[in-house]
Amino acid sequence: MRVKKLEGEERYEAYLTAVYCFHMRVDDVEANRERQLNAKVEDWGAFDDDNTLMARIINFKYNFYLDGTAVPAGGIGSVATLPEYRNSGAVREIFTELLPEAYKNGEVISALYPFKHEFYRKFGYEVLPSWIKYSMAPKLLCRYRFDGEVRKWNMGNPVTDFMNIYNTFAPKFNMAAARTEDQMLEQLKVDKPYIDRKFSYVMKQNGQAIAYIIFTDIRHDPAAILQVEECAWTGRDGFLAILGFLARFEADYGTITMNLPKGIDLIRIVRSPYAYEIEKIPTQEFMLRVINAKRLLETIKKPADCDFTIKISDEIIEENNRTYRVLPDRVELVGERFAADGEDSAPKADIELNVRPLAQMAAGCLNLDEAMLRTDVTVNANEEMLRRVFTEKLTWVTEHF
Repeated sequence: MRVKKLEGEERYEAYLTAVYCFHMRVDDVEANRERQLNAKVEDWGAFDDDNTLMARIINFKYNFYLDGTAVPAGGIGSVATLPEYRNSGAVREIFTELLPEAYKNGEVISALYPFKHEFYRKFGYEVLPSWIKYSMAPKLLCRYRFDGEVRKWNMGNPVTDFMNIYNTFAPKFNMAAARTEDQMLEQLKVDKPYIDRKFSYVMKQNGQAIAYIIFTDIRHDPAAILQVEECAWTGRDGFLAILGFLARFEADYGTITMNLPKGIDLIRIVRSPYAYEIEKIPTQEFMLRVINAKRLLETIKKPADCDFTIKISDEIIEENNRTYRVLPDRVELVGERFAADGEDSAPKADIELNVRPLAQMAAGCLNLDEAMLRTDVTVNANEEMLRRVFTEKLTWVTEHF
């Protein structure tokens, strides 16, 4: 088996593999040949001894916020193996080369949407609960009203208001992307708005953009569904503007669904005599991996008196198999010291763990009490400090890949 980055005709062959494996219906695959040949994404493939493509993985490039700092991140997508090569280890072989190279290329974290959690845990990924889905009848918002300005966005309009709102909102949430204008346009654009039924609005107060909403109209019997794809706000007035705008649709829809960041609990906030009818659905659709543990530890927020040691294990990225001392302004490598009889004479680190729980703890979705129940986490000392470092945080996944 041979693993390499794809180029030229190999990219088109990988596209055909994805069409097959993801049950896509494409009238004319040849029409996509030129676009695939000229693609710039980092596309990996595994080939058998006859040079036939067995499997492929794309590593998309992003910058994700981590405690307010945008760090380089990979987004794993288009993972596909032809049926005749499944259970051959082709995907493992790709990850074994892709992940160490991601480390060398400066990535700090890597993320993906799994078809099966256990499959990707083998490669160091772990579940990251990143948003909560809410479902409710529009009548639940009857006490909300927004009388400010509402502007519908159309193709060709600038994305300035959306960017300004997003850039205020997103840095507060771990795993939200630091978007460019082109990436924002990707969220908004629609080829056939009255067929795809996707609409975007900005809400303004005293001339200032305070919130936006992107939603899709879902045909459903006996009543249509308003599915909020994304919303963001600059403060309380913006959040209330979104609820007031959604309340206008009571006559149009039977149900409103919306995803909100983990840590923003709609049931605790909404004023409604029917609040108990809101359905709250946690999601487990996202997984995260540590690529560079040292840079991760340097990036997360820490107390002013931070001082603890951490020993990390990683089955694929050798550079992460280290013990570090974490201080407020730096992370130091702890040297290995051995006794004359060959035994490790260095004191045990305050915490010993695998990269899987480390990803969850750094992102803020696994607290120390939960971590200590895992078999791949051991706390030896300094528990009070560790509790202050690895706190629960707000998370919100914005990109799909």
